[in-house]
Amino acid sequence: MAAEKRPWGGYEILFKGNGFQVKRVEVAPGLRLSLQKHLKRAEKWIFVEGAGDVILGEKKIPVAPGSFAEVPAGEIHRVHNTGKKPLVFIEVQLGNYLGEDDIVRLEDDFARV
Repeated sequence: MAAEKRPWGGYEILFKGNGFQVKRVEVAPGLRLSLQKHLKRAEKWIFVEGAGDVILGEKKIPVAPGSFAEVPAGEIHRVHNTGKKPLVFIEVQLGNYLGEDDIVRLEDDFARV
């Protein structure tokens, strides 16, 4: 399991560089991340295990291994595991600030808004 636990699963940082960070993110079956946006970073996701949906702006996109999504800075987004196995993706964060406090939560299943 991931090194940083969250109510929806967790993540681990695989690599950090100047202006980027790579994470492995795991979302538990039936759970989802906050509906959120980041003001200072963009993200690119590559899905490697499981199945689910991504909310990206007004779009709902089904994802499975081999799928990818690109989240521009400021774009509203969410990942939802709709399957019975963990949904795992590799996240590449790009920006001049990559702190966890760059999250603007709009809706959250775990009362963190």
